[in-house]
Amino acid sequence: MSADEGKANMALWAGGGCALAIFLAPLALILCALVAAGAVFGSIFGGGILGSVLGGIFGGLFGGSGGGGGGVNKSANFSLNGGGAPLNTTEVPTQHVPWVLKAGSTCALVGPAVIAAQIEQESGWNPKAVSPVGAQGISQFMPGTWQTWGRDDDGNGRASPFDPGDAIMAQARYDCALADQVGGYLASGKATGRPLDLTLAAYNAGPGAILEAGGMPSYPETTGYVARIHSLIAKYEAVDQGHGEVPKGKKMAIPLPGHPQVTSPFGNRVHPVTGKLKLHTGTDFGAVEGSSVLAAREGTVVSAGWNDAYGNRVVIDHGTIDGRHIETTYNHMSALKVRQGERVSAGTVVGAVGTTGLSTGPHLHFEVRADGQYVDPAPWLGVE
Repeated sequence: MSADEGKANMALWAGGGCALAIFLAPLALILCALVAAGAVFGSIFGGGILGSVLGGIFGGLFGGSGGGGGGVNKSANFSLNGGGAPLNTTEVPTQHVPWVLKAGSTCALVGPAVIAAQIEQESGWNPKAVSPVGAQGISQFMPGTWQTWGRDDDGNGRASPFDPGDAIMAQARYDCALADQVGGYLASGKATGRPLDLTLAAYNAGPGAILEAGGMPSYPETTGYVARIHSLIAKYEAVDQGHGEVPKGKKMAIPLPGHPQVTSPFGNRVHPVTGKLKLHTGTDFGAVEGSSVLAAREGTVVSAGWNDAYGNRVVIDHGTIDGRHIETTYNHMSALKVRQGERVSAGTVVGAVGTTGLSTGPHLHFEVRADGQYVDPAPWLGVE
């Protein structure tokens, strides 16, 4: 995963664990001394292979992996600095697109383009990759770090760094935990710099290196790693499709590229999940998971977040149209691409097609609300 995995493992032990060990049994002191030795080796040998091996040995034997398994803050309010743009799915191997999109929605700072750029840098999209120091899989996890972050995300009965779904989601969890740590350093004045840069540096050299340097470490490999990721992010960012136009004679544009099929119109129906007869409050469009979801008209994002029924949901306020207050909603998305308060144009990418919430498969559930009441989207879109 990183050139100095040992330092990521050691920093957490060196911070507070040793102080506590002073009051414990002699065995704890011995273990603490060994851990500290690993941290020293990591620092002495910088970003090179020897530092990774020596630090990794001590970390694997006595400390597990960096991050301590702390919770991920899904609503971290960091400046994106290039992290939150939509994904250019044409540059990602097709089989990995759903996982990259899902991973890229874990936290605000580390978007799907960042996830993809890291993977290219780490393994070149090779799920069987093994580095000279033992990092494994498409996201290049060291065994000790995998023990903390690895889960069976693809549901095949095992958690393996060689399973792309497991590895990409673990990468996102680790990235976002590091983003939380870095955010704490910045908030407390212990470090300065751009949040995304410091998060990537922590991924490469360990969060302890950020604290020690008070910001970006001076290790050439780490600065080179961050620069390389930034150069790749542009490759994986989709061009914003905003500033489009509502077709002549219509009040709204279709919220998906091309000519998507209507799979379930507005009106009463038996809900496919609950089995109850109720009003279907919008129009469902069939679409491939990961496809861009587009704003139907110019407006302001008033909500962008999670809803238990609708999954990832965006609500856009379009103001007064024909004497009525009009809003549109975009639901069940795999990823959100806009934030509350953001102004959008017709065609702006607001999310990616998914199947989150109460859903039986990838699609877009699109709604129109007039004066707070759900109305049939078909006349607004000019579809039958």
